[in-house]
Amino acid sequence: MNALQKTEPALILASASSARKSVLEAAGLRFQAMAAAVDEASIKESAMAEGFPASDAAILLAEAKARRIAARHPEALVIGCDQILTLGDRWFDKPESPAEARTHLQALRGQTHHLVTAVLLWRNGQRIWQHVATPRLTMRPFSDAFLDAYLALEGETVTTTVGAYRLEGPGIHLFDRVDGEHAAILGLPLLPLLGFLRQHGVLQG
Repeated sequence: MNALQKTEPALILASASSARKSVLEAAGLRFQAMAAAVDEASIKESAMAEGFPASDAAILLAEAKARRIAARHPEALVIGCDQILTLGDRWFDKPESPAEARTHLQALRGQTHHLVTAVLLWRNGQRIWQHVATPRLTMRPFSDAFLDAYLALEGETVTTTVGAYRLEGPGIHLFDRVDGEHAAILGLPLLPLLGFLRQHGVLQG
């Protein structure tokens, strides 16, 4: 039993991300996590073609995931999330292999990039709240020898995140500076979400 959280409505995370689940679990929330199968590449390509900023594209992706789960659980409060890494005007996708992760990290090395991170809540057929956080991260100018060692240590794990790093793991060694909420960097802006849930009586105030 969670004394901080009401029994209803049920809370569902529309994601199978272990990092996002760990963020909610650490906060003591009671929720279910469900993977939402959506065509992320198509949504992102359409957004880019129409000249949408990354923040709008992240909201569209988060909404698509939340709507997919909410269709089966209309009374639940469904959390949709998505994250787009931007370096200047370039948007990055998750690398498909360690070799592609190397290319990504070489592009990010010594540069400052942003993690445009959207979270929204969907219930009863509509979006009831949204928020976009934009953490700013600066990678240090690491050596090729370090990059080889890092990739060997992380292996296929580098293909599971958009930046080819886990800030909660060895990826922290890549950085000189990190600005922004840690939970948002992991893919779920937690403090704004908790604030909304308190304001609307889902959590104790």
